[in-house]
Amino acid sequence: MYDGRKGSSSPLQQTVHLLVSAGRTAELRLTERLAERGMRPGHLSALSTLAEHGPHAKPDLAARIKLSPAEAGPVLDDLLSSGFVETIHIQADRRHEVVMLTAAGRQALDNLHSDAAVVQDDLLSPLTKGERAQLNALLHRVCALAARGSRTVPAQGPARWKGQGRRVPRRTRAAAPAGGDAVAPAAADPR
Repeated sequence: MYDGRKGSSSPLQQTVHLLVSAGRTAELRLTERLAERGMRPGHLSALSTLAEHGPHAKPDLAARIKLSPAEAGPVLDDLLSSGFVETIHIQADRRHEVVMLTAAGRQALDNLHSDAAVVQDDLLSPLTKGERAQLNALLHRVCALAARGSRTVPAQGPARWKGQGRRVPRRTRAAAPAGGDAVAPAAADPR
């Protein structure tokens, strides 16, 4: 693995580049499979979210699947016209709509999950069953950290990172002895 030292392999062999490459390949293959069913990744995200988390108001569903309301509208319209979801009005004024998965939507989701499994099996074919399980566990840990928003930036990264990166302890004014200013370091950052 490339680690920046002389004699290491190419930077393109860094894990981050390999993850991006594998992710792009997986996304492309899954998108192709979805297209064969007249679906897009947004459809899969919406159906999966409704199956896992239950009914959602339209704006909440859009936010959860990380689409703007303008992007989510056509996705939901497609799913409604296909009978994969339905909306119900839950207030007397009928302005609050909740989107729910239908039985047809559950069946469609099962088919999409089968397609995803085929893509996964194809992409991970060089790995043993144990290696696949290990990769899955490691990726869960990485994704959990990423979901918490943790970001590590090299202390001497590109100019656009100036002022970011490793925390430097602040210096604070301490009580000065008679006749002089004293500056004491702040407590070390616990991270």
